Amino acid sequence: MTLTKVPGSAATRPAPARRWVPPWRNPWRRPYVLATITWLYILWSLLPVLIAVQFSFNDGRSRSTWQGFSTQWYCCAEGSVGEDPSLLLALQNSLILGVATVLVATPLGVMLALGLTRWRSRSSKVANGIALVPLVTPELVVGSALYLVMVNLYQFVPLGRPAMLLGHVTFSVSYVLVVVRSRLLAIGGDFEEAGQDLGASPLQAIRTILIPLLMPSIFASSMLVFATSLDDFVVSQFLFGDAANVTVPIKLYNAVRSAPTPALNALATLLLVASFLALILAYVGLRAARRRGSRSALEDLADYG
Repeated sequence: MTLTKVPGSAATRPAPARRWVPPWRNPWRRPYVLATITWLYILWSLLPVLIAVQFSFNDGRSRSTWQGFSTQWYCCAEGSVGEDPSLLLALQNSLILGVATVLVATPLGVMLALGLTRWRSRSSKVANGIALVPLVTPELVVGSALYLVMVNLYQFVPLGRPAMLLGHVTFSVSYVLVVVRSRLLAIGGDFEEAGQDLGASPLQAIRTILIPLLMPSIFASSMLVFATSLDDFVVSQFLFGDAANVTVPIKLYNAVRSAPTPALNALATLLLVASFLALILAYVGLRAARRRGSRSALEDLADYG
């Protein structure tokens, strides 16, 4: 038995021509308007920063009139960052505080992530919510609350670098918790169980199996903590104590109201470069952690930031 095509049937009927739709009525077109608005917003946001960076290379003392290119405000000239003890002290304080915050907050955040991931009870959800409170609490509230606690309750902690370290660790642990815990959930418990089936103790499984798998996320979270600590102003302003503990954001805030030189722009540029490098390293760490995942490292960095 053979089938014959009947003229005019569906098998021989030509496909209908696609109807032309104007671009502004096509919901699947490329979002040119939204992309243009986004790029204009990014340029508008970066323009003041680029202008500030530009005048850090000004050949004169003006911060509004370009007088030629020079690196004198960075080093080897009177009033430059390299020759001004107050600017060098602020930069040194920021770097020391950032490194100390990383060394304290990263292990605490990793242990907290491990504990909360394994804690299975009704109260664990409450504990998870409380651990993320510093991320959603306004910095002004955190800074003022920490100041009142240090002054009235924890008087054995002096204002200055110890109080600032405790304040930075308080809001930085949550960043480590979010990054490492998301990686823990992606890894699952199969690797640990396989290691224990082969004779490893629970601690050996964590040390030899789980920690190496978590290293990219741990590194990325530590870089996020470092960048956040460098840029923090509100908490540091409440807890810095005296002029010997001033960080770069506090120095910029206090000096910008007087008649500053482009050395202040140079100091801000150095802080910007340090924060930017930390974010790049965090991106590299997240990319290594997500090498086999479906999401990109840039999406993770945007979520955690």
